[in-house]
Amino acid sequence: MPFNARFRRNATAIVLLLAQLLLPLTSGATPVFARKYDMSCSGCHSAFPRLNEFGEYFRDNNMKLPNWRDDTAPTGDERLALPATAPLAIRAQAYAQAREGKSIDPVTGETEQASSDFQSPYLVKLLSSAPLSENLTYYFYGIFAEKGGNGETLIEDAWFRHADLFDSGIGMQLGQFQISDLMFPRETRLPFQDFMVYRMAGITYDRGVLFDRGLGAFDLGLGLVNGNGITDNLNINSPGYRRPDRMFDNNSDKSVFGRIGTDVGPVSVGLFGLAGEQANATGPAGLDSGTRDTDKRIVGLDVSGDVQGRAYWYAQLLWNSWDEFLDEDKDYNWWGGFLGVDYIANDFWAYSLLYNYADADDLSDTDTIYEGIDINSLSLTASYYFMRNVKGVAEVNVDFLDQDSPEGTFFTGHLTNEHYILFGFDAAF
Repeated sequence: MPFNARFRRNATAIVLLLAQLLLPLTSGATPVFARKYDMSCSGCHSAFPRLNEFGEYFRDNNMKLPNWRDDTAPTGDERLALPATAPLAIRAQAYAQAREGKSIDPVTGETEQASSDFQSPYLVKLLSSAPLSENLTYYFYGIFAEKGGNGETLIEDAWFRHADLFDSGIGMQLGQFQISDLMFPRETRLPFQDFMVYRMAGITYDRGVLFDRGLGAFDLGLGLVNGNGITDNLNINSPGYRRPDRMFDNNSDKSVFGRIGTDVGPVSVGLFGLAGEQANATGPAGLDSGTRDTDKRIVGLDVSGDVQGRAYWYAQLLWNSWDEFLDEDKDYNWWGGFLGVDYIANDFWAYSLLYNYADADDLSDTDTIYEGIDINSLSLTASYYFMRNVKGVAEVNVDFLDQDSPEGTFFTGHLTNEHYILFGFDAAF
């Protein structure tokens, strides 16, 4: 779908103003490991933050190498393994965009728009990880600023992992993590654009436990999570005096999820499933959470492969069933997915294509924000690596959906096109 004249004019202005400063750049992951093991980021990343084969081995081996104790503090106690220095790293991102999308209030229809937008800082993140014993590792990162939310602090990934629980060969991870990491981790993608279906399906960050084990040619993962994200907590009052503890969950039900994966020749294949509950949507345009717990089921298929460690391809499909989500007498089904290709041209250039598609299906024409599940967009990304850990990104996103006109009481659906051109920096150190 062609950009309109105003979008082209603003995009051209951004390109001319920033071309000298923002030649294609991007980066990621955790330089803590590069410092700890005196190795280059290229040891684990084919193009940062995409992992190569050794990087996947390192991740699956509790993010440690056999010599992990070499740089621990010399305490003289074999049962104490303290990192000799604080294992900290920083990631920072800054972008400039020319875009056509608007912020629209779904109740009033009021709009705000900035067709050229300096998004800096886009992200400032503090990361830390270290092995604590032969089998135990921790990992966390905290966000100090994200998407303009200065003054906010949010901990997203934060977990302990034991690699061999009771000598059973079973790994256990406890804490906050993304359910979708079982398929394609969002943190290691090359494009700026997200894997949208994961966000729409609500399988990103949650609190819980994940068990994993290899069984011959198969990899198994099975987990339980609260199912209500990572921001809620409730005071414990019994029978009315506020206790010092808090509940992180607001009901007795947990979401159960799992994945089984294997290789079929050069192709990796996985089957994902989740069963749980979520609060119903209510209020104007479905903006509020109701008091009913409704059943939620997801089935997913993921496939991926690579060509000589230079071209990587991946695809995901998710089928979603949200029973009685809006109306107690109706079940709502929808589906979506994405397809991506990353090509690592050389040490300096990487190119990515990411196609996102979702069909709101039963949630269409409901006069709620869930009509916005519909998406049909293509993102093209070029990344130039100034250094292994510092890159620039240039990305174009084309929105193929036609614009909707509000037909109900509220302003919902695909009311604006969402083309954009983005330039920016991403560094980890």
